[in-house]
Amino acid sequence: MKIAIIADIHDNFHNLVLALKIIKEKEIEQIIFLGDFINNGIAGTLAASKIPIFAIFGNNDGDKAAIVKTSLDHKSNLKMSGNTYDFLEFDGKKIFITHHPELAEPMAKSGEYDAVFYAHNHLKNLDKIGECIVCNPGEIAAQKTGKATFAIYDTGANEIESIKIDGAITAKTEQAKKHLAKL
Repeated sequence: MKIAIIADIHDNFHNLVLALKIIKEKEIEQIIFLGDFINNGIAGTLAASKIPIFAIFGNNDGDKAAIVKTSLDHKSNLKMSGNTYDFLEFDGKKIFITHHPELAEPMAKSGEYDAVFYAHNHLKNLDKIGECIVCNPGEIAAQKTGKATFAIYDTGANEIESIKIDGAITAKTEQAKKHLAKL
């Protein structure tokens, strides 16, 4: 089974749509979102996905009640956890997901999980602790690093593929830096 791991959208609808297009092309069966919607419009976009999405909250999600309400609509393909972490199992692989990086290493060291996915700092990372994959997929927003990325987890091979989103929009450009320097 191939699972897309996305994080830190931060209201960047453009990059999210590009990511969802790639995810569809790669015939992904499940999406896991590690938090930071910013607003309910992002939740609506995710809820409209043909691919099932399981999401946790981050530290920047805006109106959580509205996001949960969107996820509960009978047409929604978005399932929300009420936490900033959760425990999942797909294809016999035990997975721990969290928005917060400080939980990743101890959970991986526990030996209970095949994969641990985390977010929050927007920094793409792939590591292994024992037999456990530890991965931050990076950011959809491209606001901190200037690069929009996500990951694909192959449960059969227990491997991660990092995906860079071409055509992503970011404010991390030379033109933006020059403009901000004038302010």
